Formats: sequence, C-alpha cells, structure tokens
Amino acid sequence: MSDPVVLLQELGFGEYEARAYQSLLQHHPVSGYELAKTSKIPRANIYLVLQKLEERGAVVRVEGEDSTHYVPVAPEELLDAMTHRFDRTVGTAKQALLALSRPAPNGYVWQVRGYDNLLAHGRTMIHSATRELMVALWPDEARALANDFAEVEERSVEITTLCLASCAQECGGCRGRIFRNKVLDTEDARWLMVVPDDESVLVGEIPANGEVSTVRSRQKLLVDMTTWFIRHSIALGVMLQELGEQVEARLTPRARAMLAAVGPQGSRGWLPYMRELLASTGHTGSVPESREAE
Repeated sequence: MSDPVVLLQELGFGEYEARAYQSLLQHHPVSGYELAKTSKIPRANIYLVLQKLEERGAVVRVEGEDSTHYVPVAPEELLDAMTHRFDRTVGTAKQALLALSRPAPNGYVWQVRGYDNLLAHGRTMIHSATRELMVALWPDEARALANDFAEVEERSVEITTLCLASCAQECGGCRGRIFRNKVLDTEDARWLMVVPDDESVLVGEIPANGEVSTVRSRQKLLVDMTTWFIRHSIALGVMLQELGEQVEARLTPRARAMLAAVGPQGSRGWLPYMRELLASTGHTGSVPESREAE
C-alpha cells in the first residue's frame, strides 16, 4: 500500500502537514496538544501546521467553551476541492503561457532523457494525431500507453502497430492494425517509435541497463526514415513469413551473394538472420490483427 504521507507530499503538502492530516483522520476531534503527541510533531510547530492545513481546507476548527479542537475534512471532499483548484490554475496558466510562447521551428530536434519523459512526450505525440498513427514498440510501452492509444482510436485515428517483440499472445496494449514481427535484434534494449500523421516523430531507446534517450523532431528526413522503417519492417515480415522456403528457391546466385554480404557481422547472411529473428518468439503469423473486427 502507498504511504499516505508521501502521496500528500507529492500533492504539495509539507511533511508535518501530511503527518498531521493523517493523524487527524485516525484520531479526532483533538486539541493541538493531543495532535502533536499522536503525530509526533514538535509542539512548537503544531499550531503553524494546523494554520496551514486550515488554509488548505484540510481541517476544521471546532471552538468549545474552554478549548479548541480540530477535525479533518473528509478525504474525498478535500481531494475534489484540490482537483478543482488545480484544474482552474492549469487552465489559467495554459492561456498565459500560450500568449507568451512561439511555435517550435519545423526542423527542430529535441533530445530527452529519462523513461518518464519518454512516456510523457510519447503521449503528447499520440494525442497530436488527427488522421493516422504509426507505432513500433515493445509490450512494456504498449501497456504503459494503452489508454492513450484507445483514446485516439475512439477519435477514428487509424493506428498501425508493429510489435517488435513479436508477442506470442496479445499484451492488451496494442491497437489498430497489429503486425507482430521481430525484424531486428536491439541487443538488450527496447525501442519506441511514434509517428503521428507523417508530420513528426519520436524515437526512444530503453536499454536494459542505462539511461533512456529519446529524440523528437519534425525534421522531414527523420520522419520519413522512421515511417519507412516501420513500413518496410512490416512488409518484410509479411513476405518472409508468407513465402517461407520459396524465397531462397526464387533467388538467383547473384541475389544470394548480395543478401549474404549485407547480413549482420557474424551471421550467415541477411536471409538466415531474418528467418531466425522471425522464428525466435515462436510466433508464426504476420497477418494483421484489428480490434475493429472484434
């Protein structure tokens, strides 16, 4: 279970304020002296803490004939009020900042660090799609962004998803036309690629041990390269799976030599390498799945 004190601090409470409110939820009504004892907050600080909680709308003062006691505002009431204030502040801040900002140039290239930032920028890119969305990803990121994919799909955005892990079973995160083809070995790293409307691109690398790095851009070259990587990967997977052994039988000696030459270092050639990748997860089909048919 998450620590309420830590969660309240994430919502802007000071540590003493969070401890006092938590204690009040468990013991009330109490005097300031009693609250200091139950919350283990120094008596010299308790009344300032209570004053701040009153200003936040988190506690109510109950005046008696001889003493003052405090009771907590119900958590749902407090959080609803905080949400309303936050939404109002965000709306006002958005208008003020938009009035100051200038749009980024079309050729910009942003470099972003950290996994949370990768997902945050990924969500922004996903929700910017108005017509179509091309995605290449692994199950971890598919699940993390599942709600965002579902929301844009509800707006009739056409989604094409390349599952780079070639999951044997649906993870529940992928949407739209789903192609499950493992077409590259990223060597202990996952990739996330998002291309909305063929206008911008996000490419992120998530190493197993290391810092997550992300590039986001509207530069046409990067957009085209990423879009065609996804399209070509899907097409290669479909053709190789469908044709199977027929591929090699149809190749000329010259074509075989060329494919052998472009294979990754240490491999027996491009064609054996691709076959091994496509077969490595035990998934045997590349026919796209579509949630529209469900």
